[in-house]
Amino acid sequence: MYQGFYELTSGMITQQRNLNTISNNMANIETTGYKSDKMTMSTFDEQMLLRTGRVAKGNNTQLGTQTPIVKADQTYTDYSQGSPQETDGKYDFCISGDGFFSVRTNSGVQYTRNGAFSVSDNGTLMLDNIGPVLGADGNTITIDNENFTVSEDGRIYSETGRLLGQLRVTTFDTATLHKEDNGMYTTTTDGGTDATGQTDILYGYLETSNVDMIDEMTDMISAERAYQGAAQMLKMYDNVLDQASNTVGRV
Repeated sequence: MYQGFYELTSGMITQQRNLNTISNNMANIETTGYKSDKMTMSTFDEQMLLRTGRVAKGNNTQLGTQTPIVKADQTYTDYSQGSPQETDGKYDFCISGDGFFSVRTNSGVQYTRNGAFSVSDNGTLMLDNIGPVLGADGNTITIDNENFTVSEDGRIYSETGRLLGQLRVTTFDTATLHKEDNGMYTTTTDGGTDATGQTDILYGYLETSNVDMIDEMTDMISAERAYQGAAQMLKMYDNVLDQASNTVGRV
């Protein structure tokens, strides 16, 4: 009977973690460039069930296997592209295809799909509250005034046609990426592949989140029902044990 407690409790803990992941996705549905997370579940190693004799233990008979406890396996990120949304923002950029913008932070270079940039007082292209955006040469990009143009390969030109810089785009094996706060990513490798000029840059657009609200709502309802079902079963187990100890025990 106690086995049921382990199974149901582990199920509730796992579904709670699943609900946390779903809630985070739903909270970021309006976050520029956000990539949704999905949690997978698995069980602990299978246990072999054997029948043995009361005296001679040598001739075991296999009855089957059981996996009594479910657990959260891993959380993976869906890197599929969100829809480009036209904003006409003066410093808005969207990567059409694979790749990430490079930003210099206090913790080193990090990567993002969020192209909602601005400029500092000295004209440096920035990602607000994060750091300066890096160009193809690894240096920052300075934009003198708002009279500039942007080509599809991410080159930024002044009104006189002078090249101010080119947005750096880097691609990765997504298995090496780690999601940080504020839509930033770090990598477990020394660096990705330079894709500058090989991926189109949409100027005056931002990439929307790739969260599908319908899918998230469906997953949330399923997780909540599984959680509530396990909670109700635990109450039943508690009542049965209470009867066993307080009523049957007296008999």
